[in-house]
Amino acid sequence: MEEVKGDKYRDHIYGEGEANTVWKHGSPPNYDVVNKLFEEERTHVWEKGTLEERVQRMLKTYEIEMVHKARIQDYKTIDPDGFTFSLNGRAPLNFKQKSEIGGGYNFFLQTSLPDKLKIYDSNKETEQSSHDIFTTAFPRGFAIEVLHVYSGPPNIVYKFRHWAYMEGPFKGHAPTGKKVEFYGMAHFEVDDTWKVKKVEFFFDRGELLSGLVEGPLLEGSKPETDFTSMSCPVMKQF
Repeated sequence: MEEVKGDKYRDHIYGEGEANTVWKHGSPPNYDVVNKLFEEERTHVWEKGTLEERVQRMLKTYEIEMVHKARIQDYKTIDPDGFTFSLNGRAPLNFKQKSEIGGGYNFFLQTSLPDKLKIYDSNKETEQSSHDIFTTAFPRGFAIEVLHVYSGPPNIVYKFRHWAYMEGPFKGHAPTGKKVEFYGMAHFEVDDTWKVKKVEFFFDRGELLSGLVEGPLLEGSKPETDFTSMSCPVMKQF
């Protein structure tokens, strides 16, 4: 009998419903490695069927679709009509506008800081280059967990934790092997079938990026930013 593929924490990766899905990297992603990190270091084990477990599964599934699916018609987690996304109180963007920024890390690491103070400039990276930068820095993946759900549908508000180990280089900086992580809040407005209509994320990107430039510069590399000219309040933002 043929083995049925699946993921313990995500939906809409395998099965007949994904038979015609177009994947950005040619095939469905495999989360076995990051699932192991998640299971080893998560702080909560939510019982299946609880609100927290459902929100966490929705978050992880939403993430795989945004990062790995190439066509909006293959998305199962969002309502494409009227869908909006905003980051840290910025003006909401529709799906097309979000995609034009580059998706994935590029969208999540937007900042209004001057170019000379950016250690990661999403305007200079493509969706593919950003993917390569962070998968190289985080070979075991970037785990995420839901810590607390403050309200249920239709306006789901929750706190999350995102973490990884810097075991590869980042923008010319040597790997440190240390854990890098950040915490944030999010709001998902959903319809009665739990399809997402509106997304809002709130977090400090400096919590992530500051840990990625602790290692010394590799031979031949130049720093993206002159940190000696930065005061502590700005350092927190990157």
